Amino acid sequence: MGEHAVTHCVKRMNKVVEGEEGGISKSVDWKGGGGFRFYRLGPPAFAADGRIRPEIGFSLLAAHIWFSETGTPLNSGDSALLGMHEERAYALLYNGILGDRRPNGGNVLTRHTLGLIREELARTSPGFYGPLTIYGEQTRLTESTLDREKVVFKQIPYDVKARA
Repeated sequence: MGEHAVTHCVKRMNKVVEGEEGGISKSVDWKGGGGFRFYRLGPPAFAADGRIRPEIGFSLLAAHIWFSETGTPLNSGDSALLGMHEERAYALLYNGILGDRRPNGGNVLTRHTLGLIREELARTSPGFYGPLTIYGEQTRLTESTLDREKVVFKQIPYDVKARA
């Protein structure tokens, strides 16, 4: 983390892989080889009080939730329907992804928003009517409706895991 990771650490790691003779390499008879991966971390998703930071957009939160749920990277972050993994579909209602740009618009699970998600599921996975996990600010559907629709609702930010 920090700019020194680029200015110092990456340079040093490249030298070690290339087999340079300095440092501990000589005393342990290191001749080089191997490799490493360098990642840049995105901005923190959560503020100190546990709220989602206001600058976190849909695609960042979608990637975070998808990885938390599936352990795999998200391929696309431009739809409320995030995708399917192991016979379960995942969706996110956040920042007006369904077109309603009011601050709280489109972030609530209603029959209408569920219908939009189901329509997209029908296009991308014809015949699928399996379990669906939906993240949103709140739901207006009853527990019996959620059960009948095979929906697990998870409330933002409370059910979003801060650490995966």
